[in-house]
Amino acid sequence: MDTLPRAIPLEGASNLRDLGGYLVLDGRRVRHGVLYRSATLANLTEGDVATIAGLGLRTVCDLRGVAEAAERPSRLPEGAVRISLAIEPTVGASLRDLMQRGQASGEDVVALLRLAYLDYGTRFIGAYRALFALLLDPGRHALLFHCSAGKDRTGLAAALVLTALGASRATVLDDYVATDRLWQRDYAVPPGTPPAMAAALHATHPALLEAALDAAIAAHGGSLEGLLTEGLGLDAAAIGRLRDLLLE
Repeated sequence: MDTLPRAIPLEGASNLRDLGGYLVLDGRRVRHGVLYRSATLANLTEGDVATIAGLGLRTVCDLRGVAEAAERPSRLPEGAVRISLAIEPTVGASLRDLMQRGQASGEDVVALLRLAYLDYGTRFIGAYRALFALLLDPGRHALLFHCSAGKDRTGLAAALVLTALGASRATVLDDYVATDRLWQRDYAVPPGTPPAMAAALHATHPALLEAALDAAIAAHGGSLEGLLTEGLGLDAAAIGRLRDLLLE
């Protein structure tokens, strides 16, 4: 069996992978060729555009903030429609403040990221709810979602999708940490960022992803069922439809 996740190599981007192949709790696997995640698509070469066109993408969900996306517009193949599901970045200003103090550490960066992750799963849950509405429409498939690095906002999106499909927490975390080997750090940190801070920004942080999932659950009645129904708009019928569409 292929090593999971199945990566699609590109020249001008990285961290593009097919979410297919993962085993879920009922013994089925996620379909290949339907659902993808990636880092920014702003720097694709002509060859990359052709590669992505070959995936049959119809929908690209952009989780970047409005100004963030406008500064680095995506390059998409003909037939792929970009939909903004903006989750505004919250780390940048605080990171600049830390750098100006001159004594910031990697631990300080992780503390900032933790606050951002908790926001993703609570304050910005509407963006993820909109993603699931698109996933429930087979006319939107194949679908790709991404942010800038394809790590944090995208990481939680993949975690929520895999969880809704019945994947274990271990599988969710395996997919999340795959960014450490697939992402080429092609999204630059601010000039002058100290190495320890840059390393913390570039790394995955499984504990933060788990905290985000747990916070999202706590904010919606304290149960996974509450998160799926109240947070993500998935009643039992919708969950069944989602699994029929995305599982083998």
